[in-house]
Amino acid sequence: MPELPEVETVMRGLAAVLEGQVIARAELRRPDLRRPLPRGLAAALTGARVEGFRRRGKYILMRLEGRESLLIHLGMSGRMVARHRDAAPVPRLGPQGAASDARGHNQPPDRHEHLVLETESGWRIGFLDPRRFGQLDLVPRAAEDAHPLLAGLGPEPLSEAFDLAALEAALRGRRTPVKAALMDQRRVAGLGNIYVSEALFRARISPRRLSATIPGARAARLLPAIKAVLREAIAAGGSSLRDYVRADGELGVFQERFAVYGRAGQRCADCPGGRACGGIARLVQSGRSTFYCPLKQR
Repeated sequence: MPELPEVETVMRGLAAVLEGQVIARAELRRPDLRRPLPRGLAAALTGARVEGFRRRGKYILMRLEGRESLLIHLGMSGRMVARHRDAAPVPRLGPQGAASDARGHNQPPDRHEHLVLETESGWRIGFLDPRRFGQLDLVPRAAEDAHPLLAGLGPEPLSEAFDLAALEAALRGRRTPVKAALMDQRRVAGLGNIYVSEALFRARISPRRLSATIPGARAARLLPAIKAVLREAIAAGGSSLRDYVRADGELGVFQERFAVYGRAGQRCADCPGGRACGGIARLVQSGRSTFYCPLKQR
């Protein structure tokens, strides 16, 4: 599932081409994704001017002129891809060696495209979601934070409000492993498996350690590690592992900088273990793979 850096990157890509634009045509190609889609969605979008964007956790809010916002959740495999009508196709080599179009699919281009937006200036934005775990909804602008998907979210980790006191409050007294606590969207919004693993490595904290033991010196190391990892990942366009691409169809590259994620058995940088080092370890927590260095992370 796309995490905060990927969602932020997609949102910025959409903002670059849609802010101030009028949606000349909106086409909805199915009545539901993970849940039923609101009736009249295409009609509500057609003719609307896009005023701006906001991200909340792993959700995008496209604010329309007037009283409503389009809430977008990419789910497990969703992507938003923007193309201009004058742009030439950009062929790519697909997984089986077959040429794919700029959307990164070997399938017919509209097979998993469930929503299409076209602007008066020639931009075409498609929402593609092969597994259909994403979601679209119309939200009153004045009640965005009261939407059921947003109401229970914790603080934004890149906001000034997410300071040492906020991090310690999210973890204090909890008897769950710190990795599980950080991935709880009610505690911190937008963090996921990849970036929690990377931040814990930078902070030299074991993902097994109980949350209640983090406040203090460990939290003081963890807070800047979380913020730095997220900022670096956003600057790199996120991490492309399976389905994720940026809004321009290009891949993110932060996966090339992973210190531990997906590197089980390999040595981490400045390995302290000598010949006896077993490399980066993998364990399963709450059904998700965790990667860490048993020697550096305590």
